[in-house]
Amino acid sequence: MVHNTARWESTAPIRYPDPDIIVLDPRFQPMVLGHAAIERVASGFRFTEGPAYYGDTRQLLFADIPNDALLRWDEITGQTVTLRQPCGNIDGNTRDRQGRLISCELGSRTLTRTELDGSVTVLASHFEGIQLTGPNDVVVKSDGSIWFSDNGAGIRGNYLGDKATPGLPYRVYRLDPETRELSIAVGDMARPNGLCFSPDEKRLYVVDTPAEPKITRVYDIVDGKAVNGRLFFDANPGWADGIRCDTEGNVWAGITGGPGHDGVAIFAPDGTMIGRILLPERCANLAFGGRKRNRLFMTASQSVYALYVEAQGVPGG
Repeated sequence: MVHNTARWESTAPIRYPDPDIIVLDPRFQPMVLGHAAIERVASGFRFTEGPAYYGDTRQLLFADIPNDALLRWDEITGQTVTLRQPCGNIDGNTRDRQGRLISCELGSRTLTRTELDGSVTVLASHFEGIQLTGPNDVVVKSDGSIWFSDNGAGIRGNYLGDKATPGLPYRVYRLDPETRELSIAVGDMARPNGLCFSPDEKRLYVVDTPAEPKITRVYDIVDGKAVNGRLFFDANPGWADGIRCDTEGNVWAGITGGPGHDGVAIFAPDGTMIGRILLPERCANLAFGGRKRNRLFMTASQSVYALYVEAQGVPGG
């Protein structure tokens, strides 16, 4: 695949259909709008992550991890403002079913919730008395339980957090909404990263990002636990980071892989890659937003991109 980098250096309009939206399988074609193009809506950051859309105010919240900033982009005005700096080197974000922001803080190594009045509550910082290695990405189930990966991304150096030695294995945890008790949801991965539920919440998809191989697995949810883990996809030569599911069960993954692979890859429920959205930068994470949850927002290194699609994201992620 050849990505047209010249488009981002020109003010000329993109001719429809956008050539950087690639159909690999007929199942992706109905999701592609022939008169919608990839847009760069914000830029000038160091490493963007954690997009979370607020439909009630038509705003996208996201993080710039090295700058230790939580930012807000206004869909109506196109303006970006800083909400919180420092912010604990926030990485992944999502909203719970009450509309509160749930954040993974690499620097403070905590999972936090921003209340509706703006105050911040620490939801998790330790497991069995030992400090977490650093929550990375998060999703909220319809029963209110919070599932998050803890993979030490912020303690591997001083750029995304503070260098430290991990005291726990890297895992996915489940936080009980009533008792605040943490339990191990996934303990058989080398470095769990992005995660999302299928629309019926019977399956949990989790990205694993060790040195090699970088793959995405799927687990069955039985009695509140993730079991029967197995390969879902291998995006080699690229690899996934943040992932989100649409209402039809397709998995949309932020991809790093170099020119011709950076961007978003879309996988059918059977694990087949059916489409690609090519970007000039690696894409760390994504979220569905817009008034109809059909606008895909992509946090990609120094920029944030958006694309209208004929698909809608599921709640909770």
